Amino acid sequence: MANLISIFRAILAIIVISILFIKNPTVYWTAFILTIVVIWMDGLDGYVARKFNECSKFGAVLDIIGDRIVENVYWIAFLALGWLPVWIPLVVVVRGLVTDGLRSVALEQGFTAFGSSTMMESKIGKFIVASNFSRFSYAFFKAVAFALLIAAHVPQEYPYHNIISSIAYASAYIAVFFCIVRGLPVIIESKRFFPSKND
Repeated sequence: MANLISIFRAILAIIVISILFIKNPTVYWTAFILTIVVIWMDGLDGYVARKFNECSKFGAVLDIIGDRIVENVYWIAFLALGWLPVWIPLVVVVRGLVTDGLRSVALEQGFTAFGSSTMMESKIGKFIVASNFSRFSYAFFKAVAFALLIAAHVPQEYPYHNIISSIAYASAYIAVFFCIVRGLPVIIESKRFFPSKND
């Protein structure tokens, strides 16, 4: 069930992004609401996995894949719509490719990105990458950015539009900051998974 939620969440994100190219206020507010559902489902799959004892390495990997699909389609679509500069999706996509590649090597050796068998060894690495504070903060700013960037571009004027737009862009830049910072410890600590010939 948890894995099905992860898959459906990714599909729903693609649908939401697709309708953003229809310049209609009702469509945009629908996309705004559905984006909140997509965000909510990110926590739902983990809750279901724990509730029904469905936690597994495959589920953890599928969850990360689902996260990557969701965040990449949103960032790239926002670029295509002209809402963001090109460097933002480039940074996010490249960071995701690098960290996920390194995590796949760690997974071969029995380590996961998060949880009790996390690949992170140092306390600071665990805090930056795997702590609830770090993961929640990144997820929060990313969620606010995704939802409010849509609200900020609804093709009609409404109260507090400028304030919402400011919050949306501030959240986007903060989310990218977290994206970079949370990727660095993965790169640094992955060295031990590539032993030299002298080891």
